[in-house]
Amino acid sequence: MNTKNNSSPNTDSTLQMKTIGLIVNPVAGMGGAVGLKGTDGKAIVNQAKSLGAKPVAPVRAEAFLSELNPAKSDVQLMVGAGSMGEDEAKNCGFTYNVLGDRKKETSAEDTVAIAKKMVDAGVALIVICGGDGTARDVQATVDMTLPVLGVPTGVKMHSAVFAVNPRAAARVVMRFLREELPLRESEVMDVDEKAFREGRLSAELYGYVLTPYEPHLIQANKLASPMTESELRNQAAIAVYVIENMKSEVIYIIGPGTTTRTIGDLLDAKKTLLGVDLFCNKKIIESDVNEQQIIDAIRGKAAQIIVTFIGGQGFIFGRGNQQISAKVIRQVGIDNIVVVATASKLRSLKSLRVDTGDSDLDGAFRTRKIKVIADYKIEHEMQVE
Repeated sequence: MNTKNNSSPNTDSTLQMKTIGLIVNPVAGMGGAVGLKGTDGKAIVNQAKSLGAKPVAPVRAEAFLSELNPAKSDVQLMVGAGSMGEDEAKNCGFTYNVLGDRKKETSAEDTVAIAKKMVDAGVALIVICGGDGTARDVQATVDMTLPVLGVPTGVKMHSAVFAVNPRAAARVVMRFLREELPLRESEVMDVDEKAFREGRLSAELYGYVLTPYEPHLIQANKLASPMTESELRNQAAIAVYVIENMKSEVIYIIGPGTTTRTIGDLLDAKKTLLGVDLFCNKKIIESDVNEQQIIDAIRGKAAQIIVTFIGGQGFIFGRGNQQISAKVIRQVGIDNIVVVATASKLRSLKSLRVDTGDSDLDGAFRTRKIKVIADYKIEHEMQVE
């Protein structure tokens, strides 16, 4: 058992000393920017690395811990060995106990084993840094025995256990330590990655875990859009309006979703349902592109991003479209972003959300409103939360 001590002063005497479990899935999210739509399985992880993917989860885990810094004197961490939590806790100066053995390559079995030890140790809360696959592994072990909170670091994050971003996760933990938050049963969802890569979204409910309840800081589970006749007409009207306003020689970066796919359908182009595609002069020029392909295509050219948001969550970036990265968004410019969404999806949403992994860029989004096309010649401006 290894420990790391610190002498930081207690900044909030109302916090209650508790042991928090921290499990980091070090490969979670690596498939996003390179267009692989997940990293379940060793073969996909290796493919992501061969495409130049960089670790995402350790960085976001440290962002979470840095935000939790005011409470470090009141928190004892129980962490996975090595890159599964130990390294991140050490880098951020927290007191911690280590579970398991340091490994060069980790697996879902390691996550399950560490989670079981945390349950046996009776930690107050398990914080996971990963995606739906990580949440699913932990749910299978923890079930409803103790609370679980997710720091979003994966590609697939349909489950309702995740905070909206690492900063929000830290705020939830601190309120949990003050015993200010009730617990709720939260859905753990996951999709079939093979089907996902083939353009088919097949989501399944795997169970429930208890999660500290803070509706402004915890995302809802993804809601499917009802494919009614009126919904389809609405999507077509939006697509017609977008197409009428397309400019020549501009590169259009069009994100995943049924509403955005309708744009391709009306242009007689086979746009991918769950990928990012590039259009120019009303023709598709590249399909299912990754971050680097986008950057190469738009270098020195005018470009616009067209995305929809995830139903029930409101995220326009950072959930399922990580190919449109912070680097891409900065190159295109926030003013050249258009959101498309049907009226039924808009009715349940008060504001948009972003989680690009770049806190400065996320802050810039919150200083302005984003144009949302909701029907033919019907536009709204929405605030980013």
